[in-house]
Amino acid sequence: MIRSRMTGQTLILGASLLVLGACAVPVTETADSETTVSTDVMTQLSAMAAPYQDLQSVRLRPEDGCYYYRHVGPIETTLLPLQAVDGRPICTQRVAET
Repeated sequence: MIRSRMTGQTLILGASLLVLGACAVPVTETADSETTVSTDVMTQLSAMAAPYQDLQSVRLRPEDGCYYYRHVGPIETTLLPLQAVDGRPICTQRVAET
């Protein structure tokens, strides 16, 4: 009786670990060649962007043509729109025209 109870508890523990492991999301992300920012553009962005943003993680999102940076908060890490000093989002010229 004790042996079958321990086997059942072991199976439940193992299944729980597998379920929790499946919920994990990798923090690192790979950089697409489309979304990486060139050195010239990075120089322009650093002149326009508000100072509290992480410019080392800037990426261009093709969906909307705007630049985003990775914000590491106390609970989660998320992409936020890169903003100019006056609070406007920084986007490519093509998107700004439409």
